[in-house]
Order: sequence, then C-alpha cells, then structure tokens
Amino acid sequence: MRNEALRSICAGFLVSGCLGVSFAGDGNEWPQFRGPGGSGIAQETRSRGVPTEWDTTKNVAWRTNVPGLGWSSPIVWGNRVFLTTAVDAQGTEQPEGGFYLDKDRGGRGEHRWLVLAYDLNTGVKLWERQVHQAVPPRTHLKSSYASATPVTDGERVYAWFGEFGLLLALNAADGTEAWSFSEPPRKSRENWGFGASPVMHGDRVYLVHDNEEDAYVAAFDASTGNQIWRTKRPPETNWSTPLVWQNDQRAELVVAATGGITSYDLNGEALWELRGMSRITVPNPVAGNGMVYVGSGFVADRQKPLYAIRPGAAGDISLKEGETQNRYVAWRQERAAPYVPSFLVAGKYLYVIQDNGRLSCYDAVTGTVVYEERLRGHFTASPWMCGDRLFFLNERGDTYIVQSGPTFKLLATNTLEKLCLATPAVAGDRLLIRTSSRLYCIGSDQ
Repeated sequence: MRNEALRSICAGFLVSGCLGVSFAGDGNEWPQFRGPGGSGIAQETRSRGVPTEWDTTKNVAWRTNVPGLGWSSPIVWGNRVFLTTAVDAQGTEQPEGGFYLDKDRGGRGEHRWLVLAYDLNTGVKLWERQVHQAVPPRTHLKSSYASATPVTDGERVYAWFGEFGLLLALNAADGTEAWSFSEPPRKSRENWGFGASPVMHGDRVYLVHDNEEDAYVAAFDASTGNQIWRTKRPPETNWSTPLVWQNDQRAELVVAATGGITSYDLNGEALWELRGMSRITVPNPVAGNGMVYVGSGFVADRQKPLYAIRPGAAGDISLKEGETQNRYVAWRQERAAPYVPSFLVAGKYLYVIQDNGRLSCYDAVTGTVVYEERLRGHFTASPWMCGDRLFFLNERGDTYIVQSGPTFKLLATNTLEKLCLATPAVAGDRLLIRTSSRLYCIGSDQ
C-alpha cells in the first residue's frame, strides 16, 4: 500500500500543478453512477485485470479516509477520482444497514457539503471544495446527504444535492465553480431524502427531481448551467436515476417511478408511458439487446414487476390485465425486480440481486428464469461486471465474484469492512470501493 506520509507531502505540489490544466480520459472512464451508460459494465479490456482477491491490506493499492458521510459513488475520468460528501459539525452519526429502520438522522447542527478529487494512482487528495453549508432536514438513518452520484465530462464535475435543490458544476482541474443552479428545497417522501443522480448526453445535463411538491425532469446546458427545458411530473418521490437510451430509432430519456415508467424525447416531450410498478422505485433502467429493462421491487409489495421494452413505442403501452407482453413490452416478470440494487444486463443474460441476497439469472430476451441462488448478507449496492466476472457487494463489505453465464459458479468471496452501501466504480484494472468512512482502491500494490 502507498505510503501515507509520502502522499501528504506530495499533495500540495500536485494540487498547485493541476491548476488551469485540462486533462483527457484514457479509455477507462467511469463518468457517472454505474459507469458508461449506467450499465455497471466496465468497457476497457484492462478491467479484466481487476484482482479477484482482496481484504483491507491485500491488493489494496491505496486507501484514504473520507470526511463526513455520503453514499454517492466515486466517478473516474483519466487519472482523477471524484466524490461528494456531507460533514456534520457535531460529528458523523453512524449509519445502519438492513431493512426498515424507524430512525432518522440529521437536523442537529450545521453540515458542510464537499466535492473532492483524488489521484487515481496514488490516492493523494488533489482538491477539496465546500459547495454548501446549512442545517439539513432530518432524513432516513440509512440515507445520507450526499447520496446522488456526480457526473463528469472530463472538463467539469456536475453534482446534485436534492435536499437543497442545488445543482452545480466545478472545473475538474481545480474544483473552482463554473456555474450553479438552485431553487427552494422540496419535501421528500417521509423525509427519506433524495438519491437519483444526474446524467449527461452530448452537451446537456439531465436531472430528474421527483419530490412531494414540485416534481420535474429538466435539461441544463453543461457549459453555462442555463435550463433548456423543464417538464412537470407527478408529485411523488422516487430514487431511480434516469437512462438516456440510444436505441436504433432515437435517443430517449427513460424515467422509472412509482406511478409508472415514462420516456421523454430529448426536448422533454413524453413519448410513451407504462403503468404498473411497486410503491417505491429505486433501480435505474438498463439498456441491452436492443431493449430497455425497467422495474421496481418494493419488498412489502406482492407486485415487483420487471419489464423488457422494445424501441419505437408511443402513447400508453401498459399491459392489460392478464397480459405479460404486447407490441412493445417484450416480456414482464411479475415478481422479479429488486428493491434497491439495480439489475445487470450482460449479453443474453439479466442478473438480479435482491436485498435479501437472492440472486436470479434470467434470459434477457425471453424473460425465462435460468437459475436462482442465494448469497449471504443484505445488499444495497448495485452489481457490476469486469470481463466475464460479476461482482456483488453486500452491506457488511463482502464481495462475491460470480462467473457470468447460464451456470452459477462462485469464484471468490472477499471481505473489506462494513458498512458498504455505495456502488463501486471500475477504472481500468482498478476497483474503487467506498465504505462509510474510507475510499479503497483495489489493484496491484506493487
């Protein structure tokens, strides 16, 4: 593992040396929640070199303490790792895992919201910027005030803090503010907070702010922050990150919600909708096999639908009673969708990890069950894939590595530390895992 003292000595030089300098990606970008296209799949062939064995010291290239608390994922561009967090002046309340905790956090004192940048190779902190300071409303104890993952285009980092209606862009090189957009805070369902992350397509940042008062989806100019359009949505809180689905007919913004699925064109006009979801919606839509897969699986609902939807739809494509498919819905599995983790589509297979550890593999084209197995622990982080290996991280910090394909084969189990709720990021042959207090870079420590 890298020497902590050496990193601290080098930090000042590295920060001053990066001011005003632009940098390019190297093909290993993980620019948003769940990486390229929100798929959870590492694109670079070097990702096959991510270690299959690690613990708190073995194959740890570096680790660094992260101030405060946040369940946003790290993102990567070039040799930079970006992260958000919220620091409580009265000390961090310890988060808890598991299912429904009738507890909340916050409201005790002033918090500082930070965006941080680290060197991917060494773990040195390159810059830290405070972007907001306030006393936050109370929220769910399992949540955080920095749960939305930022997105980057390599030039700027775009961060969203839903509790305060704050969207801002920082220059990736030095953390200086490029622009900011703010509006009055909105109430979330049961004061559980917000978690949907912004996404990018071309020169726009797209944001879904589903809340109890004034919900909307909007597009912002990435270079100026000017709002290009805004479309109202039903006033209900959801936690699903949208997907820009580039299919063979058009680009569309697919949004999953409690009331149903709605797809918009990139000018904010609704294209199609599909009713029939569970009462709480968290997983993000995922594209694959020329289709988009959308679902929600609140554990207290009997209905946990998972849909495969073909391109070209228009209007209301909801299934009629007793139907499992129609012209645009290729298939529906009534009780397949996960509650919090998103699903993973890899080739002809779709993988679902439930919060309780049940792992299911489906034929992504037909929706038929291929296998079901059980992994130990409670799962909140979404799965990811490197090469032909699937990774599933539970809240205790155990990562199960499973062979992709139609037959279940457990390759390894690695333990880090609890608590792990954030979805990791992949950058080439390195894996970035955020715990409740640290950021680990898993890779060769030589």
